[in-house]
Amino acid sequence: MTESTLLPELIALTSRRAPEAIALTSGASNLSYADLSASVNQFASGLLGLGLARGERVAIYLEKRFETVIASFGAPAAGAVFVPVNPLLKPEQVAFILRDCNVRVLVTSPERLALMKDVLAECHDLRHVVVTDSVANSVPTNVTASGRFGLTFWRDLLDGPLQSGHRVIDTDMAAILYTSGSTGKPKGVVLSHRNMVAGAKSVASYLENNPQDTLLAALPLSFDAGFSQLTTAFHAGARVVLLNYLMPRDVLKAMALEGVSGLTAVPPLYIQLAQLDWPEAINEKLRYFANTGGRMPRETLTSLRQRVPKAKPFLMYGLTEAFRSTYLPPAEVDRRPDSIGKAIPNAEILVLREDGSACGPEEPGELVHRGALVGMGYWNDAEKTAERYKLLASDAPGRQSGLQLPEYAVFSGDTVRMDAEGFFYFIGRRDEMMKTSGYRVSPTEVEEILYATQLVGECVAFGVDHPTLGHAIQVIATYAIGAVARGLNDLINECRARMPTYMVPAGIEIVAGPLPRNPNGKIDRKLLSTEWIERNRERLNAAESSTLPEIQG
Repeated sequence: MTESTLLPELIALTSRRAPEAIALTSGASNLSYADLSASVNQFASGLLGLGLARGERVAIYLEKRFETVIASFGAPAAGAVFVPVNPLLKPEQVAFILRDCNVRVLVTSPERLALMKDVLAECHDLRHVVVTDSVANSVPTNVTASGRFGLTFWRDLLDGPLQSGHRVIDTDMAAILYTSGSTGKPKGVVLSHRNMVAGAKSVASYLENNPQDTLLAALPLSFDAGFSQLTTAFHAGARVVLLNYLMPRDVLKAMALEGVSGLTAVPPLYIQLAQLDWPEAINEKLRYFANTGGRMPRETLTSLRQRVPKAKPFLMYGLTEAFRSTYLPPAEVDRRPDSIGKAIPNAEILVLREDGSACGPEEPGELVHRGALVGMGYWNDAEKTAERYKLLASDAPGRQSGLQLPEYAVFSGDTVRMDAEGFFYFIGRRDEMMKTSGYRVSPTEVEEILYATQLVGECVAFGVDHPTLGHAIQVIATYAIGAVARGLNDLINECRARMPTYMVPAGIEIVAGPLPRNPNGKIDRKLLSTEWIERNRERLNAAESSTLPEIQG
């Protein structure tokens, strides 16, 4: 076997080629590929010893550490499904996930188990808890008092005899990744072994990952782009540095100390990093930096390129439902910095009208992803699955009339356009688009211009219902470092100079930063807009005329 088809094989194959190579670094500790592979097999055997059946779910509620990675690959090695739970989630949110996908085994730490003690009784399918600490008195005495589930320590689980896992194939489930749930309860996106392995191979190919690379795992491993740092690195035989950081400066320190050659992050983190001084050592080692999870402001991109001129920028677009979709090659960044690029290898990206027909060049339509990375739907949610995963028309691009079996694709809900050369441009999410004075405006259009003024550090734009405009555009922002002295009036004047009249925000509220994030590290637009509306509900209810909300400082 020379090619990975199942997720754990990404580690196993590299272990055979380079057993002594370092796979993981956490703090001062390293784990070789040989040791990581052995631990994955031991963990899988331990799960089988607990009686875990094929396809049952194993939730992992831990910060980034060796055990998190071992369990994430060990559960699929047993023939089970791993469910990474963001460590920032509260006990009630974790319990929802455990109930929603019928988790049988929970892997966690004593500290997190103590937080969960009051909600575990609600998780009726839970049968075993694996605790990473091996000290018996570190576990709260009342956690297992119900007798409904057993408790096993990590070291004991890995001490059992080796067993072969349940037989699985590449189209079987490997993982369920839960979205952040900013618009309601989180949804569990089901990914197969094929989805995750194909994604690893595709991304590693265009990033040119190799055994000499060191990738920084700064994003949560419960986030598809965060977990992709593991899969792409393991496919290439590279090293991953696990980082649980508190401040953006910690990211820069880790990059300099560990000689990081590849960094993938989301715009809010890059915006913060771009305002800091970077150690020169980073520029000597960093080969590329990649953006995902939203458009990177052009000013931020320019600032980053000035700090690390040797590093290549990769601008990427993806959605959890299809793992990864497009990327812009570094050679195209200066020519088309606003583009999200073209389809990644082994994927096809379409722009379709509402009737399913293909849009012409520059015509806005819905981004649709077809191919091996299309996920398996939302766990136990037929309605939401039907909204996002739809059958392609029989005459859709790439389909031939003689094909009899239907093909599902991911309909992203994002509006994009494609230019005559085949490059895609993000316009906005359908559920976030604002319509003001008869014009459709994307929040990212407004935000991009605000960042270009260099007067804001972070910002979000959103629409507020208005009796005559349709939507009044509201902005919440922080000041950029060093820009406070210029004041709010300068920001308003810059908006008027740079934007058409209908796009100028009706209200700008300046707050202390940083702006709140969702668990994946993205600025939480939904939370900010909801809280703003609640704070201003009285005034909004009274606004029965076309009077605009006042600009606020």
